[in-house]
Amino acid sequence: MEGIEVRLHGTILYNSIYRADNDLLVNLHAYGTRASDAPVVYITGNEPNSTAATYRDSFERVWACAVPAAQSG
Repeated sequence: MEGIEVRLHGTILYNSIYRADNDLLVNLHAYGTRASDAPVVYITGNEPNSTAATYRDSFERVWACAVPAAQSG
């Protein structure tokens, strides 16, 4: 689909981050709980040193080392 990019990585994560521009959905993984049953938090904002900035920076670090899904197979 145009405008959507998927990348794959082998990084061990403690949450899943879904990003659309500056809006984030963070799935907070909890040991012994399926991801689909764990809380999802909506985070947005552009302030430096904010929770949103922390999660955006984390997303960008993983994204930088990930491989586009089209090239992984």
